[in-house]
Amino acid sequence: MQELPRPVGDHEEDYEIFDLVSDLEASEGKGTTFYSWLEVPPAAPLAQINKAYRKKSIELHPDKNPGVRGVHERFARLGVIVNILRSPESRARYDFFYKNGVPKWRGTGYYYTRFRPGLGTVLIFLTLLTTGLQYLVQMVNYSRDLNRIRQTIHDAKVAAWGPKMMQSVGKRKVKVNLGGGPRIDEDGRAVPGKVIDMVVDGDAVYIPDFSGDLHELNEETATPPALARTWLLTLLREVFRLTIKDKSEPARMEGEGDEGEDNDYGMNPAAGGTPAPSGTSEADAPRRGMRAAAVKAGGRRKAVRK
Repeated sequence: MQELPRPVGDHEEDYEIFDLVSDLEASEGKGTTFYSWLEVPPAAPLAQINKAYRKKSIELHPDKNPGVRGVHERFARLGVIVNILRSPESRARYDFFYKNGVPKWRGTGYYYTRFRPGLGTVLIFLTLLTTGLQYLVQMVNYSRDLNRIRQTIHDAKVAAWGPKMMQSVGKRKVKVNLGGGPRIDEDGRAVPGKVIDMVVDGDAVYIPDFSGDLHELNEETATPPALARTWLLTLLREVFRLTIKDKSEPARMEGEGDEGEDNDYGMNPAAGGTPAPSGTSEADAPRRGMRAAAVKAGGRRKAVRK
């Protein structure tokens, strides 16, 4: 067999052969080859191939098959196939696939040239890919945080109750090693790794803060994955918010102008306004009021007093 000058299956000419083989089988039937369609043997000389071509071209000529569906495509395909068989190099390449079969995986170059995506398709693919990867990272981090929380709770209970986990009554303050290298604590003692103070009270485990408030450590502490926190949905939500804000801004400004200058907040005590204190802006007044309301309503995060 003639040695092929280029790697098989890695050239534009091979891609053309792949397409012709697929189209020929789809049109003429499964297993149809260039030779069987021309009704010549694989070793047929060029003269025999030309003779078979003339016969087949008369048979498939569109003028002799008016109104026949697909006849133009079949006639054009016949010319391309015969041109391949007339070229010694191209015929050698086809004969290789004829004897060994067309590969199922035809190479990235083939699929890229046949199904070359547009810029929009690429952007959509990259957007979905990065969003999916970000969600996957959230899942991995959530699983890691859950395991760390469970291990920390277990270590705290072991420190409070002992290796046999005999539960004691009342609160027990313990130190839990979170890992890392040894360090010197505030009393000058060497402690292994990063150690934090924790409080065990029954089945609950708490972390005290600098003010003495206790914050329970449980699996709800970990942040679960959410598509709403991916960059794509965050961006869409922000764009929507800004769009709504821009639409409502003209209406609000028009309403303020109709009230007149005498009704400005902080400038007309007779209308019920209160002048802003010196050194503060008018915009700070509502903010101070909201903070005061939040404190009165118990808006601070709940904590258990030690």
